[in-house]
Amino acid sequence: MGKTVIMDHPLVQHKVSLLRNKNTGTKEFKELVSELATLLCYEATRDLPTEEVEIETPIAVAKTHILSGRKLALVPILRAGLGMVDGMLVLLPAAKVGHIGMYRNEETLEPVEYYCKLPQDIAEREVIVLDPMLATGGSAIDAVTQIKKRGVKSIKFIGIIGAPEGLAKLQEAHPDVDIYLAALDEKLNENGYIVPGLGDAGDRIFGTK
Repeated sequence: MGKTVIMDHPLVQHKVSLLRNKNTGTKEFKELVSELATLLCYEATRDLPTEEVEIETPIAVAKTHILSGRKLALVPILRAGLGMVDGMLVLLPAAKVGHIGMYRNEETLEPVEYYCKLPQDIAEREVIVLDPMLATGGSAIDAVTQIKKRGVKSIKFIGIIGAPEGLAKLQEAHPDVDIYLAALDEKLNENGYIVPGLGDAGDRIFGTK
């Protein structure tokens, strides 16, 4: 059974508060999303395996630990997930990046996939799916389904704000996926937006509203 982690770190809470503010402009919003992605990445990679090596310091030989070479892939859900990639690559510069493009049918609120380009060796990698908002859960569920079809065994989801409804659906559809969020909000409204949320993350990242 996958675990769900809501990060309650003071830095995370502070940055989420600034994100929510309707007066936060595009430039600052982008920076905050990237910073939160870095903080969430730190928590989500806590279980990466390490191996012991000997390192020669200027003083002596030290037995210490490095990552044991598990390969990673980041898969942002377009387009809002793009805003999280650079913040993740700060800590995981060797990770490959795939992309899954979806938009939400405004009438049914269901995700419609229009693009999927993943690394050729993705089946050998641990995959982290990125999307700032886990609202209805539809996009995250569909993205994970597409990735599993390619033979991936280990998948995590990192979002910033989630709704209880979307979280429950993702847990039900993919119980093996670990989920990391910076905040879990009250509910979805009738239009499928998270309340209190922060509005449309894609529009706020790219200044399209």
